Amino acid sequence: MTEKVIRVAGGQGFWGDLLTAPIDQVRKGPIDYLMLDYLAEVTMSILQKQRARDPEAGYARDFVSLMREILPDIVEKNIKVLSNAGGVNVAGCAEKIREAAAELGLAGKVKIGVVTGDDVLDKLDEWMASGVEINSMDDGTPLSAIRDKVQSANVYLGAAPLVEALGKGANVIVGGRLTDTGLTLAPLMHEFGWKFDDWDKVSAGTIAGHIIECGAQSSGGNCQYDWQNIPDMANIGFPIIEAKADGTFIVTKHDGTGGRVNVQSVTEQLLYEMGDPKSYITPDVVADFSSIHLEAAGSDRVRVFGIKGSPNTDFYKVSIAYSYGYKSVGTLVYSWPDALEKAQAADKILRQRLDNLGLKFDVILTEFVGVNATHGHLALSSPPYEGGVAAASADGVVVSSDAPEVQLRIAVRGPNRADVERFTKEIAPLILTGPPGVTGFAGGRPKVEEIMAYFPALIPKKLIDTRVDLVEA
Repeated sequence: MTEKVIRVAGGQGFWGDLLTAPIDQVRKGPIDYLMLDYLAEVTMSILQKQRARDPEAGYARDFVSLMREILPDIVEKNIKVLSNAGGVNVAGCAEKIREAAAELGLAGKVKIGVVTGDDVLDKLDEWMASGVEINSMDDGTPLSAIRDKVQSANVYLGAAPLVEALGKGANVIVGGRLTDTGLTLAPLMHEFGWKFDDWDKVSAGTIAGHIIECGAQSSGGNCQYDWQNIPDMANIGFPIIEAKADGTFIVTKHDGTGGRVNVQSVTEQLLYEMGDPKSYITPDVVADFSSIHLEAAGSDRVRVFGIKGSPNTDFYKVSIAYSYGYKSVGTLVYSWPDALEKAQAADKILRQRLDNLGLKFDVILTEFVGVNATHGHLALSSPPYEGGVAAASADGVVVSSDAPEVQLRIAVRGPNRADVERFTKEIAPLILTGPPGVTGFAGGRPKVEEIMAYFPALIPKKLIDTRVDLVEA
């Protein structure tokens, strides 16, 4: 008897990832599930603002376009899709999927699982009034200190509601702030009948999700090891988990696709966003990354085994985003000769003019791109370019260079939008009232952007009610 293997494919690592990736995952080889991770912490506040302007917005629109493209494949091949693309308007997103299915003639063949309960913005005041402590996990600041600036508040829900939706027969699941890892864990729990307190297996499914949650980052993208020799990056294949009931799994990708899956690429992804390796906390389990074993299992195949886990906690993590003022970033490029000296002189002139205007900023940050923007103010013992000369001052700031060009990038951040707006009008005048040799300003004045700050906190799980509804096309 053939041992059951479930294939879960990663199709998006963030909203804005490669649009063709999930299509390739569905069409270039066999898979059972397609997981699509659209949400980063700041994304929720962006979606909340979009919905404030338009009540029908607030979800990842790319997901709807994608589903319109692949729904026929999903139905024909019996592939199930799990996604957190619903953002802050899960119902609206689900309705668009239902409409797309009906237009494609798939009525009765698409069942959409709608997972809600993560959006707790309207509950914060009630909890604070009842004495629930909501403090920043970073520095202990109480929520009351920033409550009037809060734009969004979403709990990280785990695999449980996804397992419930699959049990109800959903073949497309849409949720809000579902954990990246839960999107992979849930199919394995559903297929293999794992119990929620089988901590080792739940931990294995969680780590499988962690490996593919960032898309191609585990199949050769953004990979430091031997990056020059990773093949055909233009056609990179996204990762796939081939899981067994015992909790072991293979990381691989479709045959004929670019990129590379090996122990090094998987290891680099495992280290992403990892704190204490023995205590990777999710809503479902506390996974022990130190227990992970990796071994090569053929071309573009890595076997993962030996994983251990321990009981989950009584808390959900809640991601709160709040307004933190405004920023703007402007750039000018100075050409040889004396490119760095010109850029440094322009920076000094601009700062003096901002001071003369009485503008107030929390931060003014200058980077000399090509000299110190990537690695900070490092004293250069040797020039980073052929034939150049570099020297450094006592504090490590490069003071002279024969670089062919240097980009002056200067940014301000402050509470007053008008001050930041005025800053944007002081960049262009440097072209004719500052050092010579300026280029690279064809884009016009820089924009003013509102800044969202991140406030992570913990909420008792008993306060959170999740709901799973089924919508049929």
